[in-house]
Amino acid sequence: MNSLELCAGAGGQAQGLERAGFQHEALVEIDTPACNTLRLNRPHWNVIEGDLTEFDARPFRGVDLVAGGVPCPPFSKAGKQLGEGDARDMFPHAIRVVDETRPQAVMLENVRGLFDDVFVDYRQKISRQLRALGYWTDWHLFNAADFGVSQLRPRVVFVALQCDVAEHFRWPAPSLKLPPTVGQLLHDLMHMHGWRGADAWRDLANDIAPTLVGGSKKHGGPDLGPTRSRQAWATLGVDGRGLADDAPAADFVGIPRLTVRMCARIQGFPDDWQFVGKKTPIYRQVGNAFPPPVAHAVSAEIAAAIEKAAAVRVHRRAA
Repeated sequence: MNSLELCAGAGGQAQGLERAGFQHEALVEIDTPACNTLRLNRPHWNVIEGDLTEFDARPFRGVDLVAGGVPCPPFSKAGKQLGEGDARDMFPHAIRVVDETRPQAVMLENVRGLFDDVFVDYRQKISRQLRALGYWTDWHLFNAADFGVSQLRPRVVFVALQCDVAEHFRWPAPSLKLPPTVGQLLHDLMHMHGWRGADAWRDLANDIAPTLVGGSKKHGGPDLGPTRSRQAWATLGVDGRGLADDAPAADFVGIPRLTVRMCARIQGFPDDWQFVGKKTPIYRQVGNAFPPPVAHAVSAEIAAAIEKAAAVRVHRRAA
């Protein structure tokens, strides 16, 4: 099976698709540092650096899956929630790509704010447009912690499936296993330079993380978000006012800050996934990513449904 990914970012969703068995025909992304991150980690991927509004998807007609993490500011509670009145709303262009490619499946993710009542009509409009193209559609709200991610990160996922594929699709069930606490997850990174306070910090950081806030090019820097987020981090023994360049030294005294690598692990990235750019664009890549474990869980169910539908088609032809 193959996929076309829109607004690919630093590869969080792309990793999930890869683990589910999808081969990337192309990944479209406008941000140069994020494109460089994708190229560094997967040199064989076809990374198309450019604006989705100008992307012609017709050469990819017949791809199995169109996936994407379209920009969240139009729907985020951290912004004005302008929805389709926001120039950054890329849902119309994602639907255009679906029309141009007619895949077997579509998977688009966004922030929890898209489930707010103010966007009921907007969600229904998107569903109507995809149903008019012959797809069954559904929306689902997930929390990344239900899939092993040590973070309170709600995400909305929209799927559109060709009708014979939809017959076999089921949303993934949450894991019954609790994710590790921040202390358990990051203890080795905090202790990498022999910090003598690492064990005590691990015991203090005894819960999962609040939502990582990556911010946008207009707003947000290398810190862990607004005041409320920083207060939540403080209860875990983390200074959220900025990011550290390295783990604490052996004789460090005080409240430690996270490094970008620590944030990436909290987001569900593997430690061997490298990021390109300066601290602020790298953290933005990490903080805005779709956690790979959640992307994998949903896309694996889509892959299974596509395979079952294909098997039914073969059986019917044989009969």
